[in-house]
Amino acid sequence: MSQGAGGSRSRLLLLAGLLLVLGPSPTSSIHVYTQREVYGTVGSHVTLSCSFWSSEWISEDISITWHFQAEGSRDSISIFHYAKGQPYIDDVGSFKERMEWVGNPHRKDGSIVIHNLDYTDNGTFTCDVKNPP
Repeated sequence: MSQGAGGSRSRLLLLAGLLLVLGPSPTSSIHVYTQREVYGTVGSHVTLSCSFWSSEWISEDISITWHFQAEGSRDSISIFHYAKGQPYIDDVGSFKERMEWVGNPHRKDGSIVIHNLDYTDNGTFTCDVKNPP
């Protein structure tokens, strides 16, 4: 915790998940990389990095989905989806007006930014990448 002129500011721990998506054969797999732990301060923003590697070319049908599982919850919700060259931020839930797409699939990047962090953002974020043949 750090002390500022306006009082104390609390830090959030955001966990970014690592997900390996396998295709029909081992040569068609995608390796997805995220930071294991990400910290942010309430009211600030944080970038959730998601990079991936594939031995195949990046298809126009590539899709990237971010899921969130709140701390202490068993349920996971989809908060972002990229498909057919367009980002889709879910229009319901606590992230709807606080999320920004900063990734570029052609650069093998599926990163997002979450603005105005809140205590309720503590949890696990998972990046899922699919690159259909």
